[in-house]
Amino acid sequence: MKKAKTIKKTLAIALALLLALSIAACSDTDVVDHVATDDPTNQSSPTTTAAQSPTDSTSPTQTTDTSPDPVEIIVFAAASMTETLEEIAIIYKEVAPHVTLVFNFASSGTLKTQIEEGAECDMFISAAPRQMNELEELDFVLKETRLDLLENKVALTVPSGNPKNITGFDSLIAALASGDILMAMGNSDVPVGQYTQRIFEYFNLDEDALASSGVLSYGSDVKEVTVQVSEASVDCGIVYATDAFSADLQVVAYATADMCGQVIYPAAILNISANTAEAQAFLDYLSTPAAVAVFENVGFSMM
Repeated sequence: MKKAKTIKKTLAIALALLLALSIAACSDTDVVDHVATDDPTNQSSPTTTAAQSPTDSTSPTQTTDTSPDPVEIIVFAAASMTETLEEIAIIYKEVAPHVTLVFNFASSGTLKTQIEEGAECDMFISAAPRQMNELEELDFVLKETRLDLLENKVALTVPSGNPKNITGFDSLIAALASGDILMAMGNSDVPVGQYTQRIFEYFNLDEDALASSGVLSYGSDVKEVTVQVSEASVDCGIVYATDAFSADLQVVAYATADMCGQVIYPAAILNISANTAEAQAFLDYLSTPAAVAVFENVGFSMM
């Protein structure tokens, strides 16, 4: 009996020890969990993804296209400016790549009529003030944009070899009076023809009488007169110095201001233009050193 009590007592002590060990183990776990949760050095930070990082953003870069919109500028210019303006257009493309220059070359009178009849045009360059004056009177010229851009000369030219041996205006007048030559000139509605008419007046020549005698041949613009001389279908012709240069014609004399007045080329922006700012920029460019060099190379003078 005594032995049974001893065994029970031993079992009770063992159970008490097991219970104490179990409680202690649970307490240690709580301490570890508490430390793991509250220690600021062991807190887990939120994951930062590449998309969220302000420095490593993979979103598409927003770019702004600041290049100007393409613009087309329509320039009506005297036929005598064909070569120079086409050359200037090439170098202007480097200055304003968004601008496309569209040229309409013809006699100033023809261009003026086209403008009056409603043709689209941003800028007009005439070979004489008369056509520009008429457009200004009709209120086509944008105020304060007109300027005298260039000065040209009127030249008496002959074909290669000068078969009629025309040496100047005096020999021209004598040959016309004798009916021994055929001379080319511009029509009366184009500036080069009007300058020639002034030369006739200066020498007291009757154009109608000359035309009736068969010594005159006409061209609708200065280029047609130039071609007649180049092809030797006439014995001489009156053109601009710049056209004589471009066509490699022989010049035997230049008309003085007393004979025909100054040959002024006015230019202006038209108030029918839809692109006045770009047109004005190109007009301004025509007075820059790069453009002036092109003009002067063929015989134009700047005003």
